[in-house]
Formats: sequence, C-alpha cells, structure tokens
Amino acid sequence: MKSYSDRYKEAGVDVTAGYEGVRLIQAQVKRTVIPGVIGGLGGFGGLFCPDLQGMKKPVLVSGTDGVGTKLKLAFALDKHDTVGIDCVAMCVNDIICSGAKPLFFLDYIALGVNRPEKVATIVSGIAEGCVQAECALIGGETAEMPGMYQPDEYDMAGFAVGMVDEEDILDPANVREGDALIALPSSGVHSNGFSLIRKILADSGTALDAFAGELGAPLGEVLLTPTRIYVKPVLTLLKAVRVKSIAHITGGGFYENIPRALPEGLSVHIDRGCIQTPPIFQVLQDLGNIPDRDMFNVFNMGVGLCIIVADSEVRRALDILTQAGEKAAVIGQVVFKRPLM
Repeated sequence: MKSYSDRYKEAGVDVTAGYEGVRLIQAQVKRTVIPGVIGGLGGFGGLFCPDLQGMKKPVLVSGTDGVGTKLKLAFALDKHDTVGIDCVAMCVNDIICSGAKPLFFLDYIALGVNRPEKVATIVSGIAEGCVQAECALIGGETAEMPGMYQPDEYDMAGFAVGMVDEEDILDPANVREGDALIALPSSGVHSNGFSLIRKILADSGTALDAFAGELGAPLGEVLLTPTRIYVKPVLTLLKAVRVKSIAHITGGGFYENIPRALPEGLSVHIDRGCIQTPPIFQVLQDLGNIPDRDMFNVFNMGVGLCIIVADSEVRRALDILTQAGEKAAVIGQVVFKRPLM
C-alpha cells in the first residue's frame, strides 16, 4: 500500500509524485544494468556483487561530486537531459585516475517541487552517463524540499565506486623526469568555473543566444555541452601500456590538478602550441578580460585528462587512443620542479 498524506502535501511535499518519478525512470535505470547488479530500485540500499576473478587484492575506489552552478544554465534554458551526464562524469573520471574501473553509481536530486516528468528527464542524463562509463545506476534519492529550493530549481550530486587490483593502482611516485604528458581533449568547459562564467555574462550583459555564428551554436548551448567521460579509452589504454599517472583537469585547472599526478620535486613543461583550445574559451576570456594565468587556473582550456607515460611508450599510447576514437596529443613533458607554464 502506498503512503499518502494530505497535510504533508499542504506543506509542499507530494509523496505520490515520488512514486510516479520512480515509475518513470525504471526504463532508464534498466539501460545501465551490468553483471553484478542485484535487485532493482526501491530497497534501502543498492546491491552489487563484483567479479573478483583474477584479482589478487581488490581495492575499492570511490568518488563523489556534483554539477555545481552549471545547473543555473540548465534552469535558464529549461534543458535538463544532459546535466546528469556531467554528474556521472565528474565522479567516474576521478575514479579512473587511480586506474580503477567504475562499477556503480548513485544519485541524489533535491528539488523545490517534485515534478515526475522533470525528474525522469534529469535521470535520463544520469543513465546515459552510466552507459558511457559502463557502470550501473543502482540507486538514488529524490528529495522534495519546499522552501529550500525555488519551485523550478534543483541540485544534484552523485557517488561512484570502482575497483582496481592493488598492484595496478596508478601511483604518481612512478613518474620520472622526461615522461610525456598526453592530453585527451575536453568537450568544452565541462562542469567547472561556472561561477566565473555567470559573472562574466552578467557583467558584460551577454545573452545566452549570442555568438551562434562564431561558436557554431548559441553560447548557452555550447556552455551546456556535457562533460566527456573518459572511462572506455582509458581502460583500453591501461590494458596495453604502462600508464604512470593521470590527472583529471577540473576546478583549479592546470595549476591545481596536474601537480596532483606528480611526485614531490617534479613539475611539467607544457607546450601551449600543442593544446587545441575550443573557441568558447577565447570568447569567455575576451568578454571578461581574464588573464591567461587565471584561464589556466580555472578552466580545462581544452584538456579534459592528462595521461603520463614514459617517452618510450608515447607512440604506442597514441596509436591505441586513436583507435579508440580519441584525438590525443602530447602537450608536454615532466621536468625538475620549476614554473608549470
């Protein structure tokens, strides 16, 4: 028997909308089912039985993140089917930096008003992200919170768990001087720096439908492009090449994230001419009069992931990534510590 409360509905929470939302997302969740999934939605916890065959000492790797103020753009454009991809990407892309394969994902969506069709649209993006990451969506939570959020607004966060054999964990301590940095391109801004972006647009009075000719699409549409998920090409590479370390270029840009993939005493020299920077970044820099240093300290500038391999492995790594559909490029090398750029 389903619960129902008139008084709770008068307070702004309709529990029946939650049941309808679960019904509407069932088909999307089924898209993500992989071996190991036990049961379905509706329990108090998501169940997953990992395949440990061939592993000597399995280690779980977890990651959690959200979409941030990029959601404000989704609200403005009333487009909600891609931000779920961002949520998954920000978690699983972190997990693969340890060399782990993502296994499952859980989401949390908090709304001012629970509109089941809107929730289903949001979850369709989450499911698509899980499909791209080859992990299962095994649970989640939708919380209707009137007074905390405006009726048409929501927030979302995610949590992912992956697994790697202990001996295969990527360790920055293995990086050496002369190793190469291979960049995997981003799809654009991804999900970082949107507080600065929104300030730039507000201060300059720029509309979301501007720059369509220069960018190939309206500004808002380009900014809402979902974060790329790098799980498949990286896992393919890990099977064939000794990858030493990986950096996910998120908030903090180059200056914060690349050093996290290096041991103490080493830095990198990056050849800016080798970086293919999408036009959106130049548009933002010009609109906000943002210095180069700040651009590289906030945005990914066209590099979503940096993979560090020995110089002798570069050609093979590039071949494998190209076969996987990536436009990978060497953008620099590891050096003794000195300024990053």
